[in-house]
Amino acid sequence: MKDIQNQPDDRNIPINKVGIKNIRYPITVMDRKNSYQHTVATINMYVDLPHNSKGTHMSRFVEMLHEFRPEVSLKSFSMILDQMKKDLNAASAHIEVTFPYFIRKEAPVSKSPGMMDYTCRLIGYSDPKGKLDLISEVVVPVSSVCPCSKEISDGGAHNQRGEVRLATRFKKFIWIEDMIKLVEGASSCDVYSVLKRVDEKWVTEKGYNNPKFVEDIVRDIAKALLEDDNITWFSVSVENFESIHHHSAYAFITSDQKRNI
Repeated sequence: MKDIQNQPDDRNIPINKVGIKNIRYPITVMDRKNSYQHTVATINMYVDLPHNSKGTHMSRFVEMLHEFRPEVSLKSFSMILDQMKKDLNAASAHIEVTFPYFIRKEAPVSKSPGMMDYTCRLIGYSDPKGKLDLISEVVVPVSSVCPCSKEISDGGAHNQRGEVRLATRFKKFIWIEDMIKLVEGASSCDVYSVLKRVDEKWVTEKGYNNPKFVEDIVRDIAKALLEDDNITWFSVSVENFESIHHHSAYAFITSDQKRNI
């Protein structure tokens, strides 16, 4: 049968990324406590396309997923990116894997167990020289208490749930759990899936005694990352879904910016 995709193209325009997007697929993720955990990812896979090629072979992307039965690790990313370039005759390859990651988390006082899910994303890129670039990202729910509200109020202070998005490049493997721990430690208080009354008292009082603006949270995380020799690059954003305003509060820092912290 005639393969239209293999025909030449005369428009002389290369394509940066071409491939498949939003395919759901079961994967295995490294888990510090249990070695591995199974989850379901949403995957994007792209390669570049030369100016003289009409199209790429979309079905081969899916075939590669079946072949590798993805285990999310630095080694597996390197292998699948190399295979993408080889099978699709491409100079560069790009993959994004987004998945929920589950951690068993006990309530602070009652120790009632619950499962917390965190949205994680791994982004891999292999350039024409074969150099691998890997970014690990995690989205962590947090809570914060407004320092200004606490200062000016005769009683209480307004608080809200927020979301921290942290992405890093690193020299050596970094555990998802360590990224989450860093973020939660910079907030007014953790978020839990199960809380009894004694736990509600504890988290309310902890947050009240540890008020944080979004600026405080993002700076505390950035300071810790700048002091970590294993981190070669990072970006971190904090968004608070305000409880008394009809808007969110937001702060963002990337290590690309030259600043003293």
